[in-house]
Amino acid sequence: MAFNFYQSGQDQNQTQDSGGGRASSRKFRFTPKLLILAIVIILVIVTLSTGFFVVDQTEQAVILRFGKYLRTVGPGLQFKIPFGVDTSYNVQTQTVQTLSFGYRATQSGNLYGSSTSYNYSNYMSESTMLTGDLNIVDIQWIVQYRIDDPYKWLFTINNQENTIRDLSRSVINQLVGDLPILSIMTSERTSMEVEAQEMLQKSLDSYGMGVKILTVKLQDIVPPAGDVQDAFEDVNKAIQDMNKYINEGKENYNRVIPAAEGEANKIIQEAQGYASERVNTANGDVARFSSVLEEYRKSPEITAQRLYLETMEKVLSSGEGSLTVVDRNLENFLPMMNLTKEGN
Repeated sequence: MAFNFYQSGQDQNQTQDSGGGRASSRKFRFTPKLLILAIVIILVIVTLSTGFFVVDQTEQAVILRFGKYLRTVGPGLQFKIPFGVDTSYNVQTQTVQTLSFGYRATQSGNLYGSSTSYNYSNYMSESTMLTGDLNIVDIQWIVQYRIDDPYKWLFTINNQENTIRDLSRSVINQLVGDLPILSIMTSERTSMEVEAQEMLQKSLDSYGMGVKILTVKLQDIVPPAGDVQDAFEDVNKAIQDMNKYINEGKENYNRVIPAAEGEANKIIQEAQGYASERVNTANGDVARFSSVLEEYRKSPEITAQRLYLETMEKVLSSGEGSLTVVDRNLENFLPMMNLTKEGN
């Protein structure tokens, strides 16, 4: 079987040989082999274009066969059955995604490049909440998450991002509604972040979304604008001043108390040394008195005379100047020495 194609009309006239004046027709013969080759080439092109696909390093791909889950593949060049038999969906599983509440970041361009600005006015409904003590507070926060199971993320729930937003708002509203406004703005901030992360993760797991919550971070926590906000700013300033004075008092305490304790220990040690000295002196006096008493019992007269002489020696030696003892019964003594002092 063969197909012959002939040029006609003006094309045949243009192909006449200028030398012999004889026209020759051009024909193209289309054989079955060429048809089969064309079909094979088309099949190869379609197979290459629809059968192979690339998965990025930050992604995983979910493959379905006739709409039914088949497998999940990792990064690299992957193959699937073409012609719509297998379908692949790439999902970012290694990228940390962030949702902001109460504001949105917008990009604006200028002569020097793009800059980031924030829109707060259109998202007041997300951030305005009622506290446990019936005050109104404005809270902005962020939620950072990562897709843990790409199949669950794709096919468990529709509108995954909106679902995370709704659950996060519900959790934060519940926590804020259980606490007074001052606790939310000061002492309970960190515990609220931890508890919000745990509650949000538990809610997402119950829906089977395949999402891992990495962090819930509270941003600005302020009362409504106006006199209320000014009053709370004064309260915060007073709290900061209080903490400042407490730290200064602790610093002074840490400087004075150790010095006083050291001085007290020094005085105690000196007193203990003085007590030991007095006790040792007293023990020595007792030992000396005991030895004298023993000698006195052996020779009372001699011991008494010796004690008398020693006592007189101490008394006389303690006087000022020199002292001369003269026998009152002495006769013919020349008064060449003045035995008394004027004014005595």
